[in-house]
Amino acid sequence: MGWFLIGVVVIVVIFIIRGVRVIPQQNAFIVERLGKFNCTLYAGVTYIVPFMDIIAYRHSLKEQAVDIPEQVCITRDNVQVGVDGVIFLQVIDPRLASYGVANYLFAITQLAQTTMRSEVGKIDLDRTFEERTVINAAIVTAINEAAKIWGVKILRYEVKNIVPPKTVLMAMEKQMQAEREKRAVVLQSEGEKQSAINRAEGQKQKVVLESEAARQRQINEALGQAEAIKAVAIATAEGLKAVATTIKAEGGMEAVQLRVAEKLVEQYGHLAKQTNTMILPANFGDMASLIATAMSVVKQTKQSGGQTGGHA
Repeated sequence: MGWFLIGVVVIVVIFIIRGVRVIPQQNAFIVERLGKFNCTLYAGVTYIVPFMDIIAYRHSLKEQAVDIPEQVCITRDNVQVGVDGVIFLQVIDPRLASYGVANYLFAITQLAQTTMRSEVGKIDLDRTFEERTVINAAIVTAINEAAKIWGVKILRYEVKNIVPPKTVLMAMEKQMQAEREKRAVVLQSEGEKQSAINRAEGQKQKVVLESEAARQRQINEALGQAEAIKAVAIATAEGLKAVATTIKAEGGMEAVQLRVAEKLVEQYGHLAKQTNTMILPANFGDMASLIATAMSVVKQTKQSGGQTGGHA
């Protein structure tokens, strides 16, 4: 009896040990009972019936990155290019991922390749490099339509490399070189044009400023000359007024006689210095008569001025 109880306890312990399962985080196990789907186990500690239940499939619920091998695609302009990519997916229904398709990774890879060939064939070679986003979105949409019954969701797809043939690459490089040279020539001509315009504008402004400066200088010179003439006239008038006042005063005529004599002698002295031959008046020795003659002119001028002033 004791051995029987020990045997029962051992069998129970074995059943318990074989039935306890610990499911890691972000994982899901598919349990089959006698070859038929029974349940889906998620993260945590659980128990299955030994010898009746088995874990048939194990799935990771994390996002997975699957490499899509390079394949040859033909563009709309009949150019062969090698295209590869990477696809990001996630299992959202472990049961469908187990029974909906034999191998969902293989199925998705094949579908991604066929969809890629189809999408690349719709566009020209030059646009394949520009419209990667369009290709990626089209592949994601196409695969998600088929992957619904596989329990898998395609999160995104990225084209990694687009490799044209070497001959096409050489032609594209020559085309780009020609475009760069063309842009360089255009930019140089634009620069020369702008430089010529700037020089013309500078010359124009220089001419305008020089003409304005010359005009202002002439105006200033004219104003200066006018002021000088006016100042000389005013000074001459003031001098004449002072001379007239002095002549009218007592002793004025004697001062005039003295001044006339001085000027007469001074001017004859200048003439004697400038030439060796000089013709003198017959009465030059009689200085008194010369002064009297000059004074008679002054008196006549004075009388004429007085009469004119009286008539006025």
